[in-house]
Amino acid sequence: MRLIPRSLLFLTSVFVLLSVSSTSPIPIPKLFTQCLEANSQNPIPFSTTIFTPQNASFTSVLESTAYNLRYLLPSMPKPEFIFTPLEESHVPIAVVCANKLKIHMRVRSGGHDYEGTSYVSLIEQPFMILDLAKLHAIKVDIAHNTAWVQAGATLGEVYYRISEKSPIHAFPAGICPSVGVGGHITGGGYGSIHRKYGLAADKVIDARIVDANGKILDREAMGEDLFWAIRGGGGGSFGIILSWKLNLVQVPPIVTVFTVNRTLKQNANNILHKWQQVLPNIDEDLFIMVHTTVTNSSTRGKTTISTSYIARFLGRVDRLLQLMEKKFPELGLTKKDCLETSWIKSVLYLAGFPNTTSPEVLIQGKLAIPKLYFKAKADYVKQVIPKNALNSLWKTLMQDDAALMIWVPYGGMMSRISESATPFPHRNGTLFLSQYVATWSDGEKSMDKHMNWVRRFYDTMTPYVSSFPREGYVNYRDLDLGMNQFNKSSFLRSSTWGFKYFKDNFIRLVLVKSKVDPSNFFRHEQSIPPVPIAK
Repeated sequence: MRLIPRSLLFLTSVFVLLSVSSTSPIPIPKLFTQCLEANSQNPIPFSTTIFTPQNASFTSVLESTAYNLRYLLPSMPKPEFIFTPLEESHVPIAVVCANKLKIHMRVRSGGHDYEGTSYVSLIEQPFMILDLAKLHAIKVDIAHNTAWVQAGATLGEVYYRISEKSPIHAFPAGICPSVGVGGHITGGGYGSIHRKYGLAADKVIDARIVDANGKILDREAMGEDLFWAIRGGGGGSFGIILSWKLNLVQVPPIVTVFTVNRTLKQNANNILHKWQQVLPNIDEDLFIMVHTTVTNSSTRGKTTISTSYIARFLGRVDRLLQLMEKKFPELGLTKKDCLETSWIKSVLYLAGFPNTTSPEVLIQGKLAIPKLYFKAKADYVKQVIPKNALNSLWKTLMQDDAALMIWVPYGGMMSRISESATPFPHRNGTLFLSQYVATWSDGEKSMDKHMNWVRRFYDTMTPYVSSFPREGYVNYRDLDLGMNQFNKSSFLRSSTWGFKYFKDNFIRLVLVKSKVDPSNFFRHEQSIPPVPIAK
């Protein structure tokens, strides 16, 4: 007797299910579950991996790693269902089923997307979320200075698992430990040692990705064009990252950290002006970022500007003090400001955890700060902002009671890597990245006020930042720069934000996209668009 292929049986069942009276349609999640089971070689109870609004756990799963509460408001669209694959083989099947059933898919690894594009769709419904949180295995190979890391792992997990194997190995990636490694690297991924070692994307030597046809590809199979695109070209455009193979770097067994605060009365403007000149050119072992906030002054009813210099130095305190005295004496750093500690403890320090915190917190998924509603925008600064311009910036900064401006120095290795080596182009000539963040806790009540402020501050910064294009960082996604619309993405519509994020690399990204995903299966509000390519 001739056997009927399972795929044919599935298609027949789908036809029958879709033919049922419209008064009792088969729910999309059920069709998706049946598709998974029909296409899986080793079927499991997939119903336990799919969460719908009718499930008691739906809300907790949706909110589990969603970092920006603004995109969890009741007014925001919610997914038809969430699928949490338990093993890598489930991911290509999910792509096949979403294609067959024409379900729009969003992919989430860590959930830190600033504009929520990994778990909210503003341009088309219904949609589903493929959540990679359960795919977080990490295999560290110290003998070869490498690690294979699944996309659902957080940076904190990566740092901890490396430290388990060696106190002198690390990976150059972000400061916030709850960020997902899958999405972080797709945008480039800067951190506290990028001045010495470059970006996270610069240290990727292989990857496994699921393409739009549901095929798993490694570097050799995907080819160098696609491998180039996924290391900085932004998430959600080319495929689903399953895992990265990372090249580890060396760090000292003891490093030094410090935080120094200076207000306007403590010469903050002069110090910050000097920081702009010194930090992009100082010893690559030193990283000092600056947080600028609005604080209450000693005078009642008055506010002032406070600057916090938060640093990690790859060395002991005595060498750091000699360096600072020679290059940056204006800060007035003393030995009592500094703390010598292990590499892994310095990770906790920069993340904002108390000094007594155990490193195990990095694998527990806990945040040093609570989740908030926020809106952020970012710029790249190519020339020193004049000292006399700072006061005008502070005037606008003080118009919001929870405003934050972050200054992140570049230079060093960042200036020595070609801007076309990866899609991330913000290399030589960039002094620092500046980010402006408004946060609030009362939902929609004060949202317009804070979002209007951050946009106003962005306008105030115009004379002092890059231009033609005014550059942005794709990992600090900003939908104010423009959006694709209703699955009619075009090169012209996306070129506004495309050139800001990627400069001339945007053209190559479009060509790669057009080759590997011409039907635009992987799409979101700012995904790379395909264009027709003549054959």
